[in-house]
Amino acid sequence: MQAKLVHEKAQRFDRGTAVSRFRANYSTQINAFIALVVLMIVLSFIAPSFLTSKNLLTVLLQSSLNSIVAVGMTFIIISGGIDLSVGAIVALSAAVMGELVVNQGVNPYIGLLIPLVIGVAVGWIHGVVITKFNINPFIVTLGAMTIWRGAALVFVQGRTIYGLPDAITWLGQGYVGPIPVAVLLTAVVYLVAWFLLTRTKIGMYTYSIGGNEKASRLSGIHTDRAKIFIYAFGGLLCGLTGIIVAGRINGTSALVGNGYELDAIAAVVIGGTSLAGGRGVIWGTLIGAIIMGVIRNGLNLLNVSPYYQLIIIGIVIVAAVGLDSLKQKKD
Repeated sequence: MQAKLVHEKAQRFDRGTAVSRFRANYSTQINAFIALVVLMIVLSFIAPSFLTSKNLLTVLLQSSLNSIVAVGMTFIIISGGIDLSVGAIVALSAAVMGELVVNQGVNPYIGLLIPLVIGVAVGWIHGVVITKFNINPFIVTLGAMTIWRGAALVFVQGRTIYGLPDAITWLGQGYVGPIPVAVLLTAVVYLVAWFLLTRTKIGMYTYSIGGNEKASRLSGIHTDRAKIFIYAFGGLLCGLTGIIVAGRINGTSALVGNGYELDAIAAVVIGGTSLAGGRGVIWGTLIGAIIMGVIRNGLNLLNVSPYYQLIIIGIVIVAAVGLDSLKQKKD
């Protein structure tokens, strides 16, 4: 009888918060879009070459890597977690692929599967450790960040590998008409992510777990399985990013992906996803990633020193997290 009452209470909780969450998600997404438009208008005045079609495609291309990683981060953060190891997973997947394809003679089409398998496996490990050993995801992924980066360095012995086959470089450098392949892949990833988040049970579970994990568990959701899937999905997208970044530079290194975790978190938060979990929109993350790309591109056009760019990007990240904290206090 008590279990039934708890189940009904959990269901009422989910229904009662659904409308308010939808409104909050919609509002933050609109705010992020307005910020993007204002930023682009300002840059069009102070950097006239910004609004050219060539430069806008460059912004989308430069944003594609962060955009894809940020999709997995969105699922993880909405579920109430965090992943500080995404850059290391990108490095590990790219480094292993490069070593096996270039130096060990593995077929390049099989080589394309290697980063995806590595990403899923690593994400699965994170999910299992977090759920089965009840360890905070911040601690797990902080440690994993150094573990996987070290593993990548060991695997390639610190070397940079060049000369990837066309099947891989095309994904990072190729075009379909005027559109870069990486941009098209990003669009596909977001459509799939939108479908998963809004039209499937795993999407509903993601929001539910982030909103109230205990109530979700009591209402019959297998929270551990869902969280393991979410981290594995994030790892899969890191593996895909490893392929694209390797193709773009026509090589791999254990040092690629440095700082990806901060850019991804910034894109997610700027796009309106709450660091407290339970709230977020996938298209908001895309807007946030593009905002990050526009800022970097604008600073380059204005010939701002790379050293100052790091400071400015850092301020943007802190401001985004600060605004999210203020929003949580109001809610």
